[in-house]
Amino acid sequence: MPELPEVETVVRGLRPKLEGHVLQRVEQRRPDLRFPFPVDFAQRLTGRRVEAIRRRAKYMLLQLDDGQVLLCHLGMSGRMMIIERGRDGSRVPLDRHDHVVFTTEAGTEVRFNDARRFGIMDLIDGAALDVHPLLRSLGPEPLGNDFNGPALAAALKGKRTPIKAALLDQQVVAGLGNIYVCEALFSAGISPRRAAYTVQGNRAEKLAAAVRQVLTRAIEAGGSSLRDYVQANGELGYFQHEWAVYGREGEACRRCGTAIKRLVQSGRSTFYCSRCQK
Repeated sequence: MPELPEVETVVRGLRPKLEGHVLQRVEQRRPDLRFPFPVDFAQRLTGRRVEAIRRRAKYMLLQLDDGQVLLCHLGMSGRMMIIERGRDGSRVPLDRHDHVVFTTEAGTEVRFNDARRFGIMDLIDGAALDVHPLLRSLGPEPLGNDFNGPALAAALKGKRTPIKAALLDQQVVAGLGNIYVCEALFSAGISPRRAAYTVQGNRAEKLAAAVRQVLTRAIEAGGSSLRDYVQANGELGYFQHEWAVYGREGEACRRCGTAIKRLVQSGRSTFYCSRCQK
């Protein structure tokens, strides 16, 4: 599933093609994704100008000129693909998994392609955005000013779950997923087995800084391309080439040479160095 850096990369790629542009045509090519589309979905979007595009956790939020917000989640395999017409003006043929197609007045198409159909699209009144069921319980943005060592320590206080599981809790911090939690814990030198409530003081400061650093580096690299993820322009992300531990079971730790280990926590693979992380 695309995580925060991948979604942020897609948002940045879509901005120059959608912000300030009118959705001249919207094609809804099936009745549902993970959930049914809102009633009159395509009609309510047609003719609307996209005022701004931003990200909240792993959600893309498109602010429209009538006060509506289009919420999008890529799910497991979703892609937002920018499609330009050929030199002769011909349209690139649609793929069978192109479920929603947005066409601007400038002729640019943005296609939402989702083979597994785990994605989400919803239309929300902008005034009710903060109370939407998918958004109301989210924790602070890890790249925002509200996320720091003291805030993280407060969120972890009393939690006896492993720190790995706590960081995947979207109420603790929004947008983190398996890859970047593994990488941040390695960067901070914290074992994924450590009880969350023990991450206080200097440990919490180091971990908050590591989360921010890892996410920033991943965004600069265009995210990590695994299976289906590509950027909005069709290019791959490259951060997977910088992974310190994720997916590297049995390989030598780049710090100490110890073999990277893997364990399963809450049904997910965790990768770590038993020597560097305590």
